[in-house]
Amino acid sequence: MISRRPSIFIYAHQADASFLKEIRAGIEEENVASEVFEKEEADVNSLAFDAAGDSMMGSGIGISGVDVAMQMRGRRKDENVCLVHMPTFHQCRIIGSNSARVIKKQGLRDLDS
Repeated sequence: MISRRPSIFIYAHQADASFLKEIRAGIEEENVASEVFEKEEADVNSLAFDAAGDSMMGSGIGISGVDVAMQMRGRRKDENVCLVHMPTFHQCRIIGSNSARVIKKQGLRDLDS
């Protein structure tokens, strides 16, 4: 996947639209760009792994239905930074924020706060 500008990639398969909106809002709050790509792949681990690998920034998010995973380039496919089934809207926003914070080398926010 080739991007026009550095951005966090979000690979989605039948993603919950509300989750996607909150994740993108969290990324935007950190002043980082994001791009969404609809994919045929349904495995959230594969989506996140591929998104991180394809993103120039090395940070990616996979969303499959109501499952959300965040991944960083260089980690194994099954070693997500986080993986949440049916996250709250607040957790979705934090996942988006954290995906931007890791590339800015800032500490991660707690999903349960």
